[in-house]
Amino acid sequence: MDVINVPRPSWMTEELVLLQEQVRRFLASELLPDVERWHEQGIMDRAAWTKLGRAGLLCAGIPEEYGGAGGTFAHETVINREFALAGLEQIGAPLHSGIVAPYILRYGTEEQKRRWLPRLATGELVGAIAMTEPGTGSDLQGVKTTARRSGNGYVLNGSKTFITNGQHANLIIVVAKTDPEAGHKGISLMVVETDDAPGFRRGRKLKKLGMDWADTSELFFEDVPLPAENLLGSQEGQGFIQLMNELPQERLIVATSAVAAIERALRLTIDYVKERKAFGKAIIEFQNTQFELAECKTEATVGRVFHDHCVERHLAGALDTVTASMAKYWLTDLQNKIIDRCLQLFGGYGYMDEYPISRMYRDARVQRIYAGTNEIMKVLIARSL
Repeated sequence: MDVINVPRPSWMTEELVLLQEQVRRFLASELLPDVERWHEQGIMDRAAWTKLGRAGLLCAGIPEEYGGAGGTFAHETVINREFALAGLEQIGAPLHSGIVAPYILRYGTEEQKRRWLPRLATGELVGAIAMTEPGTGSDLQGVKTTARRSGNGYVLNGSKTFITNGQHANLIIVVAKTDPEAGHKGISLMVVETDDAPGFRRGRKLKKLGMDWADTSELFFEDVPLPAENLLGSQEGQGFIQLMNELPQERLIVATSAVAAIERALRLTIDYVKERKAFGKAIIEFQNTQFELAECKTEATVGRVFHDHCVERHLAGALDTVTASMAKYWLTDLQNKIIDRCLQLFGGYGYMDEYPISRMYRDARVQRIYAGTNEIMKVLIARSL
């Protein structure tokens, strides 16, 4: 399947090679047959989460004592890469396992970890994180959602938008202000279990340019009562620090998806140009095609090596915000650039919805926006100059 020939990175153990093969077989037999139906109905099945949990593909990096598979971020990376190589990057599992669960693992109390992590690992709970609001995007300090003290607990009010897993999620980490006068020091993370939660309401599943069956949604919190133990951690005002600490991993997850999507686009395109003929010969025989794909493969190889280097640094606890921002910005820009060039080589068929390259073209565009826009990434990088 791989079209890029690079040495196996040092962190890619034999165990991870076996995991890669296991995930590939599982996706091919259990999820890929449903994708066309999900595309038509505009949302994936809730049952897919249960399948993923049963196969041990949720929360692979969470310790076994909390119901996870006891792996590392390397295990998550292998799984996430297979999602994108299979054309399943719309699944919200990388966010569920690599962003939501780690917030609870790293900042939750012991009781919170035992309460929520095992059910996230089985898929009983589907996780989401609600940061973005209608009036605020990358500026997390500008959130308007509040969690005000009320008796022994809190009352949550506000609205969120563009929330991945929004229609299925029943455990949502909500970015809210517990002290609206304290700026970023007044931000806390509140955990909402939505089943039968009074005042919680899901808005519409948002219709998007791409990512058709990803359940991106609006969420509304109207006087939602929360017990004190639903404050993530044991101290108010830690939310902004918690968010900043986890952003490098979130951005690396996006970069992993970008690299795998590039490789998938190249594989599909190389197969197509070898079969498609024009003027009596295969399209691959034209020098323009060869040069285009030679450039794409070269850039993809550079991107893969940089990505693998970033994973290695992250596993060693040394991936800084600047390098993670470089990976997120450059690799998602590259993803859009290469997929555009690949689509061109498909000609008119590349514009047709039934061809995967068409959907990949649409789906790729949001990669430059979420997890912090690429413009914000450049601002962060520039601060290191």
